[in-house]
Amino acid sequence: MLRRTPARPATAEDSAPAAPAQKPTYHEAVAMYERGLQALQRRDFAAAAAALRSVIDRYPDERELLERARLYLKVCERELEPKEPAPKTANEWVYAATVSLNAGDEAAAVQHLQRALAADASHDHAHYMMAVASMRRSDPDSALDHLRHAVTLNPENRSLARQDPDLDALRYAPGFRAALDVPLPEAVASPKPVALRSRKSRR
Repeated sequence: MLRRTPARPATAEDSAPAAPAQKPTYHEAVAMYERGLQALQRRDFAAAAAALRSVIDRYPDERELLERARLYLKVCERELEPKEPAPKTANEWVYAATVSLNAGDEAAAVQHLQRALAADASHDHAHYMMAVASMRRSDPDSALDHLRHAVTLNPENRSLARQDPDLDALRYAPGFRAALDVPLPEAVASPKPVALRSRKSRR
């Protein structure tokens, strides 16, 4: 008499869900992503950005790759942004300081002005701008010191300081009048004509 073969007991493998089959595009996306990383390692940011954008545009369903591709794409775009050449002369450092002050970054402005004065200690506009930056940083003592230098080096800074709104608070300081009335050096005090200056930084 034939007997029915008993059913095989269920195993853990039988109960586990089958792994989702990877779509053919997954391997293409990975290859494109790795191509972008290789270009990034070579510092070829344009090629890397192009490959990473392809991953984002052509494989929108590969979410895990998309997140990493977007992250590295930001790195490439930051490196590809045009950069201003670094200042080299005192005038260029003063210009950079003016830009920083206008942007509200007093700390960067002070650093630029320190470099300007290191390049040219007699740069009167650098001293004047340092007085302005010092007042914005609530340092009236430093502001008065640099204002004295600015007026000594160029007497035109005297009238400029009297009207500058950035120095309004400094006008009540005991040393403000003295800073404007400093005796001028003989070369400055001589009756030679002085060219008119604008308030803009020299470049």
